[in-house]
Amino acid sequence: MKRLASLLLVSVFAGAITLGAYKLFFEKENFTIISQENNGGVVNASYTPTSARGSGINEVDFTTAAENTVNAVVHVKNITLSKGPKTIFDVFYGTGGTAVPQVGTGSGVIISSDGYIVTNNHVINKATQLQVTLNNNRTYNAELIGTDPNSDIALIKIDTNEKLPYLAFGDSDHTKIGEWVLAVGNPFNLTSTVTAGIVSAKARNLGKNQSFIQTDAAVNPGNSGGALVNTNGDLVGINTAITSQTGSYVGYSFAVPSNIAKKVVQDILEYGNVQTGFMGISPAPVNTRDAIEKGINNIDGVYIELVEDESAAQEAGIVVGDIIKKVDEIDVHKYPDLTGYLSTKRPGDTLALVVDRDKELLTLPLILKERQSLVVPEMGLEVKNLTEHDKKVYKTNSGVKIIGVPERYRGYGLSEKVIVKIDDHEIGNIDDAYTAFGGISKYGKTVIFMVGSNGERDRLIFQ
Repeated sequence: MKRLASLLLVSVFAGAITLGAYKLFFEKENFTIISQENNGGVVNASYTPTSARGSGINEVDFTTAAENTVNAVVHVKNITLSKGPKTIFDVFYGTGGTAVPQVGTGSGVIISSDGYIVTNNHVINKATQLQVTLNNNRTYNAELIGTDPNSDIALIKIDTNEKLPYLAFGDSDHTKIGEWVLAVGNPFNLTSTVTAGIVSAKARNLGKNQSFIQTDAAVNPGNSGGALVNTNGDLVGINTAITSQTGSYVGYSFAVPSNIAKKVVQDILEYGNVQTGFMGISPAPVNTRDAIEKGINNIDGVYIELVEDESAAQEAGIVVGDIIKKVDEIDVHKYPDLTGYLSTKRPGDTLALVVDRDKELLTLPLILKERQSLVVPEMGLEVKNLTEHDKKVYKTNSGVKIIGVPERYRGYGLSEKVIVKIDDHEIGNIDDAYTAFGGISKYGKTVIFMVGSNGERDRLIFQ
């Protein structure tokens, strides 16, 4: 018994020594400080750093933006009539076949309480009838007001006695990469549908020097023409396109920036067409052998390879080799940054350009001019307005100069000729040429009157 008591006493002392050693040498102090200064309690219960902005997506409220948007997004139905296959009766009676209605659908955004609606040009293209269904399932016939194929924006209108909910244009120049956005559309006539994502990139170019906002908000066929809004409910874009090998959404969608869409709408309402301001420059192509050899392949900015005569750029003092770094307050890293901003401007607007010339930054004021060249329909010739020098050389005060000829017309000696007349239409400028070539019939004969640099006069019969 005495031996058992001794063992128990030794065990107790050993445990006490072990616990005391752990407390003294190994255990760290961990305590909570409570301060009551200024009558307020502060408790530090964790030593892990946290974001000052909260826990991310759980802190973002999409509900207000969605509630303010869904009723302003509509379903747009495009009805076109196309010729169906000929029957034996059509052949016998010489008719052209039965007209077959084709239906296309998309979305649109109401931008005024009296019924003006923005959508995509490709949604309403070639329509013989347009119908708009609101989120309350009321359907109206719509009138086409105007379109701009270059930006893929169209303006339509419905007439109603009630005041309609609408969205105001936001400032797309101030959207930021990583910012939360909602894509709101009316696909498949399901009433308005909302998806969320972030701004993935800005100034994306899809092949025509356009400038799109890229997002990862899910957009599918039928969403074209719908709204891209930020978490405040501001309209920052018109959903336009997806990139997909299947035709369905795979992670990338694109929207026309609201500043471009707003300017197109204002031009259509005020002028009947889009007023575009031009600088008159051509950038050096990137990712080419020539660009690599010149050392300009990875330049941050737009390297100017050509300055047109009597253009806004030439009058501003811009020269070949300048690198555009900034326009007004917009940083320019690539050409779509520049073209996207220019799409919001008109002839006569003044810009402040910051250019890098031999590693010296210069600020040059530039006044945009009207378009000086374009490609005419039907024949595809590129023509430009005459400069004062051209008028002296060709001894004519009117006409347009041919500066680009498609391959199929290369053997006709058209390059550098001046077109002065098409049939009975006198050609004064590129707008006259565009209208005259647009009226050429595929089944008739057209006579094009031209002047050469030596004063010789030619006629080309086009049929």
